[in-house]
Amino acid sequence: MSNSFYSEKELQQMNFKYIGKNVLVSRKASIYGIENISIDDNSRIDDFCILSGNITIGKNVHIAAACLFFSGDYNIVLEDYSGVSSQTTIYATSDDYSGDYLTNPTVPDNLRNVTGGDVIIKRHVVVGSGTTILPNVTIGVGCSVGAKSLITKDLDDWGIYFGIPAKFYKKRSKLLLDKEKELNKDVKQ
Repeated sequence: MSNSFYSEKELQQMNFKYIGKNVLVSRKASIYGIENISIDDNSRIDDFCILSGNITIGKNVHIAAACLFFSGDYNIVLEDYSGVSSQTTIYATSDDYSGDYLTNPTVPDNLRNVTGGDVIIKRHVVVGSGTTILPNVTIGVGCSVGAKSLITKDLDDWGIYFGIPAKFYKKRSKLLLDKEKELNKDVKQ
């Protein structure tokens, strides 16, 4: 692999909470609170991503270019075999936009009303390009989310969703589970 990704040795020295094997992180990614970020085996983070806060990335996860993850005091979790397409933004925290409080991190906390909740992306989820995921959401196992969608609430397992806000379209095939077994069999040999 070219030197556009950190080497395994460099990643081991960066003070991640946990770093697995065969992990690729672009040198052009920005990572804040690295001591709160775990990345498991065979995962990859591409150019121009920003990861900030408490983030757990499972095995075989791909985060495409220009994705933005902001967890604040909450958690963002991407379970094994999930993928997030380019320009997707995940917020586990948000300011109060009612006008009752000031907003943004340049003002003291006592003048803001920051709320949020964990964002959990379950196994085998694929999130389309340009999607926005708001706080306190779980995207169920095997979901597929169409490009440019807005996720404001939990999504049930094995559904295909899209839109603003995202709505259920139809059930997603589970044949990919056979491919996972095939991959794991090949890895063990």
